[in-house]
Amino acid sequence: MVNILYFMSIKVNKDIIILAIESSCDDTSVAISKNKEIIVNIVANQKVHGEYGGVVPELASREHQKNIVPTISLAIKMSKISKNQIDAIAFTRGPGLMGSLLVGASFAKSLSISLKKPLIEINHMEAHVLANCIDDDPIFPFICLTVSGGHTQIVRVENVNQIEVIGETIDDSAGETFDKCAKMLGLNYPGGPEIEKNSKHGNHLAFSFTHPKVDGLNFSFSGLKTNFMRLIQNKSINNPSFIQHRLSDLCASIQYTIIQILTNKLDLAIRKYNVKNIAISGGVAANQEFRKAIISLEKKYNTKALIPKKEYSTDNAAMIAISSYYKYRTNQFTKTSINVDPRYKLKQYDQ
Repeated sequence: MVNILYFMSIKVNKDIIILAIESSCDDTSVAISKNKEIIVNIVANQKVHGEYGGVVPELASREHQKNIVPTISLAIKMSKISKNQIDAIAFTRGPGLMGSLLVGASFAKSLSISLKKPLIEINHMEAHVLANCIDDDPIFPFICLTVSGGHTQIVRVENVNQIEVIGETIDDSAGETFDKCAKMLGLNYPGGPEIEKNSKHGNHLAFSFTHPKVDGLNFSFSGLKTNFMRLIQNKSINNPSFIQHRLSDLCASIQYTIIQILTNKLDLAIRKYNVKNIAISGGVAANQEFRKAIISLEKKYNTKALIPKKEYSTDNAAMIAISSYYKYRTNQFTKTSINVDPRYKLKQYDQ
């Protein structure tokens, strides 16, 4: 196996300016940072997937190709930094959709070669975790629960260079569960924000759903989706307007259940590893009720919970920039021959 990282001796005695690209799924994002400061963070959303109820990989790749050049141009213009001032180019290597990753990686490599600047590859999941370092200086070690449309995992963070997976979903992610349940209710994609919006006036105890029993710190959400689907089907047989009449209660109840599953595992991780500093990340971290539940854990253990700003919770290039800042300082660069990896994993920790 070829070692993808190589080390260059670069003295860090000035400001580090990085142009970062994130294109792992359906958002084209470009950020420019100076040290830990995010100068500009632009996200070009793709609206084309709404009518399909989920991300269509081929369409995502095509939209990235349309968005990548104008998004980079706008970022450079807004930052008021010239291309020659940029010290390195960073990109998401994976995990993600192959076609989407290729667009961002190809452009990053081209910039690296043309500007004669070092290239830095970033793991998307690692970047979500380190998004907590943009506005905070974390106390290490800490436990981070990362929850998004494609992933759900718990990691133990010893330092910015040592992030180990201690638990993850064995089937579906929490974010996907939000999306699929929303689709069953006839709500728009993405489903998480739609369920949150419709849950505000609902009773979260109106319906009881299964809590899948999974050993250790792993998760399972496939059974919960099935349970939700069957309840809707059974109730709708004698009452075709069931969803319409009970929409708020359904949304509040499924949201409450998902959050309970997530926070129960995080609570277990805190006790198991005796690490009381906690954090959350990923798109689902933008959910207000989830944030409240994390604050409750913060109070329970009398510690500090790191909760990133909402713009740094969903997919964005600012998190790629902060991750690459730390790699730059330790001279961790990659060759332009590197390939993207849709299944790029963080180190697995033996539970």
